[in-house]
Amino acid sequence: MSVLRWLGSFFGAKPVEVPGQPLDAPEAAGWGDFEPVQIWVGLGNPGAQYAMHRHNVGFMAVDAIAATHGFEPPRKAFKGWTQQGRIGGARILLLKPATFMNDSGGSVRAAMDFFKKEVGDVTVFHDELDLAPFKVKVKVGGGTAGHNGLRSTEAHIGNAFRRVRIGIGHPGHKDRVTGHVLGNYAKAETDRLADLLGAVAAEARWLAEGDDARFMNEVALRLQED
Repeated sequence: MSVLRWLGSFFGAKPVEVPGQPLDAPEAAGWGDFEPVQIWVGLGNPGAQYAMHRHNVGFMAVDAIAATHGFEPPRKAFKGWTQQGRIGGARILLLKPATFMNDSGGSVRAAMDFFKKEVGDVTVFHDELDLAPFKVKVKVGGGTAGHNGLRSTEAHIGNAFRRVRIGIGHPGHKDRVTGHVLGNYAKAETDRLADLLGAVAAEARWLAEGDDARFMNEVALRLQED
């Protein structure tokens, strides 16, 4: 399913099951020989009522990556949904905490401990108020800027993790922030959102290779072309 068609599924009747959050996902009984070199975390809130919130764009990004790169179906583990796969030569574990945004860090910590990974092996995809809508920037470390998912993650693993910041823009006044962040993307924004998620997924190989500057540049070029 294309990213645009996938997004379109949210605008019909209210979904009983959200793509990427299957109700019947099996529990991860074992990982075999799979040993991820990186853990990529999407931040969001679980459930259909939150699926199209701007605050859930981190969930959307890892779902788009999983679909584009043929990751295995979701399994439940580490208090969330996980998918394993490869991007180029890198083995990646995708993780979407099901603990709600404010408690995301415990899920991330559990995955890190199980696979014996360090904070530098973790990438977090999240919404960013202080970045223009549909812009993407990457940085390592930094503050949380009031983002509860980042705050929880930092509390559990430290702050030296890589962040893929996906701009949602600021509504202009602090009194409007909550409604903006916890509001749905509009139907008129669907094409731009699909282009953004498609670009992030298509250029994810550069993140896997540690070339953050190339990733940002290639995503920007794709969005200009679109």
